[in-house]
Amino acid sequence: MTLILASTSSTRIALLRNAGLTFEAIAPGVDERALETPLLAQGASPTEIALALSRAKALAIAAPGRLILGGDQVLDLDGERFVKPVDRAAAAAQIAALAGRTHRLRTAVVLAENGEIVWEHVSTASLTMRPLTSEAIERYLDAAGDSALWSVGAYLLEGVGIQLFQAIEGDYFSILGLPMLPLLAELRRRGLLPS
Repeated sequence: MTLILASTSSTRIALLRNAGLTFEAIAPGVDERALETPLLAQGASPTEIALALSRAKALAIAAPGRLILGGDQVLDLDGERFVKPVDRAAAAAQIAALAGRTHRLRTAVVLAENGEIVWEHVSTASLTMRPLTSEAIERYLDAAGDSALWSVGAYLLEGVGIQLFQAIEGDYFSILGLPMLPLLAELRRRGLLPS
Protein backbone atom coordinates (compact mmCIF):
# COMPACT_ATOMS: atom_id res chain seq x y z
CA MET A 1 0.00 0.00 0.00
CA THR A 2 1.29 3.45 -0.83
CA LEU A 3 1.07 6.61 1.26
CA ILE A 4 -0.42 9.99 0.35
CA LEU A 5 0.27 13.07 2.45
CA ALA A 6 -2.83 15.29 2.44
CA SER A 7 -0.72 18.43 2.58
CA THR A 8 1.77 20.44 0.58
CA SER A 9 3.50 21.75 3.72
CA SER A 10 7.21 21.91 2.96
CA THR A 11 8.01 21.02 6.58
CA ARG A 12 5.79 17.91 6.64
CA ILE A 13 7.14 16.84 3.25
CA ALA A 14 10.73 17.24 4.48
CA LEU A 15 10.02 15.29 7.69
CA LEU A 16 8.63 12.34 5.73
CA ARG A 17 11.37 12.45 3.08
CA ASN A 18 14.11 12.70 5.70
CA ALA A 19 12.65 9.63 7.40
CA GLY A 20 13.05 7.70 4.14
CA LEU A 21 9.36 7.41 3.28
CA THR A 22 8.04 7.18 -0.25
CA PHE A 23 4.80 9.11 -0.67
CA GLU A 24 2.85 11.53 -2.81
CA ALA A 25 1.84 14.97 -1.48
CA ILE A 26 -1.59 16.30 -2.50
CA ALA A 27 -3.26 19.50 -1.30
CA PRO A 28 -6.54 18.46 0.35
CA GLY A 29 -8.45 21.64 -0.51
CA VAL A 30 -10.05 21.91 2.92
CA ASP A 31 -11.30 25.33 4.07
CA GLU A 32 -9.95 25.17 7.62
CA ARG A 33 -11.64 28.35 8.86
CA ALA A 34 -15.05 27.21 7.57
CA LEU A 35 -14.59 23.84 9.26
CA GLU A 36 -13.53 25.45 12.55
CA THR A 37 -16.44 27.90 12.80
CA PRO A 38 -19.12 25.41 13.95
CA LEU A 39 -16.60 23.60 16.16
CA LEU A 40 -15.72 26.83 17.94
CA ALA A 41 -19.41 27.66 18.32
CA GLN A 42 -19.90 24.27 19.98
CA GLY A 43 -16.99 24.92 22.36
CA ALA A 44 -14.69 22.28 20.88
CA SER A 45 -11.31 21.93 22.59
CA PRO A 46 -8.02 22.61 20.78
CA THR A 47 -7.44 18.84 20.62
CA GLU A 48 -10.87 18.25 19.08
CA ILE A 49 -10.25 20.99 16.51
CA ALA A 50 -6.82 19.63 15.56
CA LEU A 51 -8.31 16.14 15.12
CA ALA A 52 -11.28 17.41 13.12
CA LEU A 53 -8.99 19.33 10.75
CA SER A 54 -6.67 16.34 10.36
CA ARG A 55 -9.58 13.99 9.67
CA ALA A 56 -11.11 16.38 7.13
CA LYS A 57 -7.81 16.65 5.25
CA ALA A 58 -7.28 12.89 5.14
CA LEU A 59 -10.87 12.20 4.06
CA ALA A 60 -10.75 14.93 1.37
CA ILE A 61 -8.39 12.82 -0.74
CA ALA A 62 -10.22 10.09 -2.65
CA ALA A 63 -7.68 7.37 -3.36
CA PRO A 64 -9.04 3.86 -2.88
CA GLY A 65 -6.46 1.35 -1.73
CA ARG A 66 -4.05 4.05 -0.57
CA LEU A 67 -3.27 5.20 2.95
CA ILE A 68 -3.93 8.92 3.42
CA LEU A 69 -2.06 10.91 6.06
CA GLY A 70 -3.66 14.08 7.41
CA GLY A 71 -2.26 16.38 10.07
CA ASP A 72 -2.88 19.73 11.69
CA GLN A 73 -1.92 21.88 14.67
CA VAL A 74 -3.77 24.20 16.98
CA LEU A 75 -1.94 26.80 19.07
CA ASP A 76 -3.66 27.48 22.37
CA LEU A 77 -2.73 30.34 24.69
CA ASP A 78 -4.89 30.14 27.81
CA GLY A 79 -7.97 29.29 25.74
CA GLU A 80 -7.22 31.66 22.85
CA ARG A 81 -6.68 29.89 19.53
CA PHE A 82 -4.21 31.28 16.99
CA VAL A 83 -4.14 30.77 13.21
CA LYS A 84 -1.40 31.57 10.69
CA PRO A 85 -0.79 35.33 10.58
CA VAL A 86 -1.92 37.00 7.37
CA ASP A 87 0.75 39.70 7.33
CA ARG A 88 3.70 41.13 9.25
CA ALA A 89 1.48 43.19 11.58
CA ALA A 90 -0.50 40.08 12.53
CA ALA A 91 2.75 38.16 13.08
CA ALA A 92 4.05 40.91 15.37
CA ALA A 93 0.78 40.88 17.32
CA GLN A 94 0.95 37.09 17.77
CA ILE A 95 4.53 37.19 19.01
CA ALA A 96 3.73 40.07 21.37
CA ALA A 97 0.83 38.05 22.81
CA LEU A 98 3.03 34.95 23.26
CA ALA A 99 6.10 36.77 24.63
CA GLY A 100 6.90 35.88 28.23
CA ARG A 101 4.14 33.25 28.34
CA THR A 102 3.66 29.51 27.83
CA HIS A 103 1.44 28.26 25.04
CA ARG A 104 0.51 24.78 23.91
CA LEU A 105 0.61 23.21 20.48
CA ARG A 106 -1.85 20.37 19.90
CA THR A 107 -0.64 18.38 16.90
CA ALA A 108 -2.94 15.73 15.44
CA VAL A 109 -2.14 13.12 12.83
CA VAL A 110 -4.55 10.62 11.30
CA LEU A 111 -4.47 7.85 8.73
CA ALA A 112 -7.47 7.14 6.50
CA GLU A 113 -8.09 4.22 4.21
CA ASN A 114 -11.00 3.82 1.80
CA GLY A 115 -12.85 6.80 3.29
CA GLU A 116 -12.48 5.76 6.95
CA ILE A 117 -10.15 6.96 9.70
CA VAL A 118 -8.12 3.92 10.74
CA TRP A 119 -5.66 5.52 13.20
CA GLU A 120 -5.17 8.83 14.98
CA HIS A 121 -2.79 10.39 17.47
CA VAL A 122 -2.55 13.76 19.25
CA SER A 123 0.61 15.15 20.79
CA THR A 124 0.84 18.22 23.04
CA ALA A 125 3.91 20.40 23.50
CA SER A 126 4.36 23.37 25.83
CA LEU A 127 6.50 26.25 24.62
CA THR A 128 7.58 29.24 26.70
CA MET A 129 8.59 32.32 24.76
CA ARG A 130 11.05 34.65 26.41
CA PRO A 131 9.96 38.22 27.19
CA LEU A 132 10.45 40.38 24.09
CA THR A 133 10.46 44.12 23.47
CA SER A 134 8.76 45.51 20.38
CA GLU A 135 12.24 46.21 18.99
CA ALA A 136 13.24 42.56 19.50
CA ILE A 137 10.07 41.42 17.74
CA GLU A 138 10.81 43.69 14.77
CA ARG A 139 14.41 42.40 14.58
CA TYR A 140 13.09 38.84 14.61
CA LEU A 141 10.57 39.58 11.86
CA ASP A 142 13.31 41.21 9.76
CA ALA A 143 15.43 38.07 10.14
CA ALA A 144 12.55 35.61 9.62
CA GLY A 145 11.08 37.33 6.56
CA ASP A 146 8.12 35.58 4.96
CA SER A 147 8.68 32.42 7.03
CA ALA A 148 6.99 34.21 9.95
CA LEU A 149 3.72 33.84 8.00
CA TRP A 150 4.05 30.09 7.43
CA SER A 151 2.91 28.82 10.82
CA VAL A 152 0.73 29.64 13.80
CA GLY A 153 2.58 31.74 16.33
CA ALA A 154 4.69 33.28 13.55
CA TYR A 155 7.75 31.13 14.23
CA LEU A 156 9.58 28.13 12.83
CA LEU A 157 11.67 26.37 15.46
CA GLU A 158 13.91 24.89 12.77
CA GLY A 159 14.97 28.40 11.83
CA VAL A 160 15.62 31.72 13.53
CA GLY A 161 12.35 31.29 15.46
CA ILE A 162 14.20 29.16 18.02
CA GLN A 163 15.73 32.41 19.35
CA LEU A 164 12.31 33.46 20.67
CA PHE A 165 12.13 30.68 23.26
CA GLN A 166 13.42 30.04 26.76
CA ALA A 167 11.85 26.60 27.37
CA ILE A 168 10.24 23.83 25.34
CA GLU A 169 8.62 20.65 26.61
CA GLY A 170 7.43 18.07 24.14
CA ASP A 171 8.28 16.21 20.98
CA TYR A 172 10.29 18.27 18.49
CA PHE A 173 8.69 16.64 15.45
CA SER A 174 5.21 17.33 16.79
CA ILE A 175 6.13 20.99 17.18
CA LEU A 176 7.22 21.00 13.53
CA GLY A 177 3.81 19.60 12.58
CA LEU A 178 3.99 15.80 12.50
CA PRO A 179 4.43 13.41 15.47
CA MET A 180 6.93 11.23 13.62
CA LEU A 181 7.67 8.54 16.21
CA PRO A 182 4.04 7.41 16.74
CA LEU A 183 3.43 7.72 12.99
CA LEU A 184 6.46 5.62 12.07
CA ALA A 185 5.45 2.98 14.64
CA GLU A 186 1.99 2.75 13.07
CA LEU A 187 3.40 2.57 9.54
CA ARG A 188 5.69 -0.27 10.68
CA ARG A 189 2.71 -2.04 12.26
CA ARG A 190 0.87 -1.77 8.94
CA GLY A 191 3.85 -3.14 6.99
CA LEU A 192 4.67 0.09 5.15
CA LEU A 193 8.08 0.18 6.81
CA PRO A 194 10.39 -2.69 7.74
CA SER A 195 10.33 -3.76 11.39
